[in-house]
Amino acid sequence: MLTFIKKILNYFCTMEYNNLYTLEKLREQFFLMNLYCSKTQSMYNKIKRYFMKGYIHQLESFGCADGPGSRFIIFFAGCPLRCLYCHNPDTWKMTDGKQYTVEELLTEAETCRAYWGKKGGITVSGGEPLFQLDFLIELLTECKKRGINTCIDTSGATFTKEGEWFEKFKKLMEVTDLLLMDIKHINEDEHIKLTGQSGKNIREMFAYLDEIKKPIWIRHVLVPGITDNDEYLTQTRDFIRTLSNVERVEILPYHGLGAMKYKDLGIDYPLKDLESPTVERVANAKKILECDKYNKWES
Repeated sequence: MLTFIKKILNYFCTMEYNNLYTLEKLREQFFLMNLYCSKTQSMYNKIKRYFMKGYIHQLESFGCADGPGSRFIIFFAGCPLRCLYCHNPDTWKMTDGKQYTVEELLTEAETCRAYWGKKGGITVSGGEPLFQLDFLIELLTECKKRGINTCIDTSGATFTKEGEWFEKFKKLMEVTDLLLMDIKHINEDEHIKLTGQSGKNIREMFAYLDEIKKPIWIRHVLVPGITDNDEYLTQTRDFIRTLSNVERVEILPYHGLGAMKYKDLGIDYPLKDLESPTVERVANAKKILECDKYNKWES
């Protein structure tokens, strides 16, 4: 019987109109016919990975600032936020990215594996990788099967503890070693002004990751006149103190290097006249956020 099922699935691969929807319907028929078993699931998963594709903005072979060690960075396309200081507006639209399968991405990534060492691996960034949750689960699941360290760089903007999305997210956390999390702005009204979206669900994500003890690194972009404010920085510090899973806290000084991208895309850059924070203000922010205190990542 398994040989019969295998022949059907192999035939599916040759069909002109093969897609994930048709594959899912085929699996439903196997259930109805009592033909489904662990080996059928294994064959199904292999074909699903073959056909499922994600929209990818860019690949970077050697990243050293996006997680521990040397890393292969996969920048996902698509993001629901419109941060005023975003330096990658060309990642906003998901369908502007190039489509890849899991196998295509990992074939490319593993050409660099010799340089990863004990701490390195793959980091998925964006855009917003959680925007393509199903594909991300498939990708990181396959990474773990191959013994690859996994890291997600995310704003948490799509997080919810409701329904099917949350069940999928819990599955994703099983194959995730580390998350790099942004605190865009600690004040709710200012967060909406800065990103166009509430930060309540993002704070809920921080709380959930703390609950399951998933390691995180926190990044905070220091923007003069927006986040570079001692009162807000102190509130941010107090929020971080409530978390027990923080291994690193970083200050990222604002820069306007992405302004040319806005010009090329015909989009007005809202912070075009803003200067980067001074060295003194960056040092002040690091002191308030107690960056030196979080050094577990160094071990």
